[in-house]
Amino acid sequence: MPQTVRGVIARSKGQPVELVDVVVPDPGPAESVVAVHACGVCHTDLHYREGGINDEFPFLLGHEAAGVVEAVGAGVDPAVLQPGDYVILNWRAVCGVCRACARGRPWHCFDTHNATQRMTLADGTELSPALGIGAFADKTLVHVGQCTKVDPQAPATAAGLLGCGVMAGLGAAVNTGGVTRGDSVAVIGCGGVGMAAVAGSVLAGARRVIAVDSDRRKLALARATFGATHGVDASSEDVVAAIRALTDGFGADVVIDAVGRPETYEQAFYARDLAGTVVLVGVPTPEMRLDLPLLDFFGRGGALKSSWYGDCLPSRDFPRYVDLALQGRFPLAAFVSETVGLGDVEAAFAAMHRGDVLRSVVVL
Repeated sequence: MPQTVRGVIARSKGQPVELVDVVVPDPGPAESVVAVHACGVCHTDLHYREGGINDEFPFLLGHEAAGVVEAVGAGVDPAVLQPGDYVILNWRAVCGVCRACARGRPWHCFDTHNATQRMTLADGTELSPALGIGAFADKTLVHVGQCTKVDPQAPATAAGLLGCGVMAGLGAAVNTGGVTRGDSVAVIGCGGVGMAAVAGSVLAGARRVIAVDSDRRKLALARATFGATHGVDASSEDVVAAIRALTDGFGADVVIDAVGRPETYEQAFYARDLAGTVVLVGVPTPEMRLDLPLLDFFGRGGALKSSWYGDCLPSRDFPRYVDLALQGRFPLAAFVSETVGLGDVEAAFAAMHRGDVLRSVVVL
């Protein structure tokens, strides 16, 4: 029978979030109910609250989550998912039949799955789950394909972050940017996503990893904890000139813009080497525009790419990076700046705005 749990919603644009009762239905075919153990506080959740995604209020927020499957719907193969499985939730439950999947590129799936049923408020009002997940709740209803099984030894506080921000930055470097041994890489913006791009570049074997930010605390953390070889203070240095000076005057092989503003993208464009790659992973807003001389684009060659969810395939990538973290080869736990309660999401948004944290993580 349906369950009533606690959940954090955004009821209307720009208003503080609320902790309310949420009704979770029994799972139907291809659905599962997951008991959430931890969920990161991501900037995307704030975008939902501010109406920056769409206007389908009220939203059930939260999506960077790990937990344990409590129930599955009729007909779900136990070999695929069963109660007791420890999972990271993802928002790319690939369909397997769309044109991207048919071409062997499921990380570009054009028809990803979500649960068919809706969770509701106690009065029956349907909720829109953030990224089809809605995990700022004791339990949530998702599609079976949104559950990626991983090693249960991984702490949920850290593992859940692979569900969005860490995977976005890590994948921007490794999957989209194709960073490999010997490359020089510059990462503009060292929040959670940018720091993951730094760590991913180090993991991929880059010989030079340049962290760029206007916050000296983040630059220090990028070098001391995540392996950056150099730091550039964007508040006092010419970013393009500094990156070029650190790359023998040529520019970096791969430049990752983890901010997503026209000015940072222009810096990334001119800070790359000839035939270098620019990867945009920071999320711009609809009104932003970019003006670049077409001749400069033509003359520099290379590639300009955007990275959506780090071009990841959850079934392939989540277990891989959990295993690397458990082996001590990837600093996943270092992304957790603090743990908070379900009633502290609004305060976590404020800490994120101040730049005090990489990730606040709600523990349930």
